[in-house]
Amino acid sequence: MNKFKRVAKAATLVLISVLFAQCAGQGAKEAEAPAATASNGTSTTLKIAYVDGDSLMNGYNFAKDVNEAMLRGQSKLESAQRQKANEIQRFAGEIERKYKSNGYLTEASFNADQQKLQKMQGDAQNYMANLQRSVENELLMNTQQLNDSVDKYIAEYAKAKGYSMILRKAATWYVGDVDDVTADIIKGLNERYVKVDTKK
Repeated sequence: MNKFKRVAKAATLVLISVLFAQCAGQGAKEAEAPAATASNGTSTTLKIAYVDGDSLMNGYNFAKDVNEAMLRGQSKLESAQRQKANEIQRFAGEIERKYKSNGYLTEASFNADQQKLQKMQGDAQNYMANLQRSVENELLMNTQQLNDSVDKYIAEYAKAKGYSMILRKAATWYVGDVDDVTADIIKGLNERYVKVDTKK
């Protein structure tokens, strides 16, 4: 369970940090960035904007769905773990009660129940490991799809609006006279997002 939480947390951190690491164009206003000098001696002005990654993750419907899927997966793991633990505990309790009341007529019948208990424990461990892998794989796949959708949209938006660069707000020390285009990006992403019902 701790491994799943670590993977989920790491995936979320990677998602937020990678989303805007690429230079893509986007924005509502042109920022007067310092002029860059080309090799031929002419100067050009960069058109720059920025996006607030936290607001994007809170406003983009696909990001909300990915987060909900992660929570469902975690809940599924916890529920399965409780169920398996209860089954094992219940059978172990039956063995103990039967032993104390001299319910085992032979040592062989006692040993058979002990072996059954051990098999239940092994089966439960294997089941939980497989379920955890399945949930983690789903989370990683959803996170990759989310990254891809944001990266692609920002790149298209940048080209359409003539932006040279999109900054991630959290990755900058200071953002001066540069437009915040987060709302535009969220709006555009949500307009093109078609939710697929994957609840299980």
